Amino acid sequence: MRAIHLTKHSREMDTYALVENANPPEINPDEVLIRVEYAALNRLDNFVRIGWPGLNLAFPHIPCSDFSGTIKQVGAEVKNWQPGQRVTANPLLWSGDDRFVLRGEQNRSAASRLTGEHVSGTCAEFIKFPARNLVAIPVEYNMQKAAAASLVYVTAWHNLITAGQLEPGESVLIVGAGGGVNTAALQIARMLGASTFVIASSAEKAQKVRDSGADWVHDRSQDPQWSKAVFLATQKQGIDMVVDNVGAETWGQSLRALRPGGRLVTVGGTSGYEAQVNVGLIFHKHLRIIGSTMGTHVDYQRVMSLVFQNKLDPVVDSVFAMENFTDAMKHMVDGNQFGKILIKI
Repeated sequence: MRAIHLTKHSREMDTYALVENANPPEINPDEVLIRVEYAALNRLDNFVRIGWPGLNLAFPHIPCSDFSGTIKQVGAEVKNWQPGQRVTANPLLWSGDDRFVLRGEQNRSAASRLTGEHVSGTCAEFIKFPARNLVAIPVEYNMQKAAAASLVYVTAWHNLITAGQLEPGESVLIVGAGGGVNTAALQIARMLGASTFVIASSAEKAQKVRDSGADWVHDRSQDPQWSKAVFLATQKQGIDMVVDNVGAETWGQSLRALRPGGRLVTVGGTSGYEAQVNVGLIFHKHLRIIGSTMGTHVDYQRVMSLVFQNKLDPVVDSVFAMENFTDAMKHMVDGNQFGKILIKI
């Protein structure tokens, strides 16, 4: 089968190879074999390429967490799924029966593994998944949008709704405009009836976010002191919730943008993890900092149902051939995307 192989950790892009004769996976009794139509990139793929202490991959490693495809084969114990069905899947894999799994909080379990991060991913002609992770793609639904949805929508849903407990009528500030999680978060917040504020990195992205329905947008390339602009835009009240996956570069301003009693929900640190925190600001303003990553399987099923009902609409930035996988990665790392980058398998 054809597959993209990451051959080693590197800060350079020359560590990817398109392989024509990779071995297809063998399924277990509770798994299905899927022929992939599209895979999707995430910022995670860049971090995996570089590597970090404790990430012990078996090379070659296949990147990507998301996909859309068609079932090719079902395991002996699999019920209610059959060859020919169009599917995508929750990329979080869980096992065992620790207290978090038993409570349905799979994303908190130390035994959970993320497809494309801890185990080989979806940028291959054939992949396998546990049948319990699958959701069916409606026959009329666009396969590109289905491939763009899973990781970013479950992450954004858990972030805003489950962990952040965003309420209708509240205000939410999304730091960043172009990434998949941020575009998903904007749609979820708008669907809920929250007031949406967005910090964009360029005039082009600011306009795209306005066109997407954000209530207020700030272009930080023209005015980097955006926390002051947010304060003034909220009649000096501040924001109820800030969603920040940028980290070190934006952490201080994110905290300053909050109203008394507000909360910051963090889902990542693309600019670095060593953020400066003004402790006095936190206790004087009664602020809360909430960590969130991925989501539960119930979160996944709920948000994908909304996607397939067209109440949420995945944004596709571009589609690359497998032969141009490195170009797709460079496009993502350059930060020019708006929505998800897909690989056509």
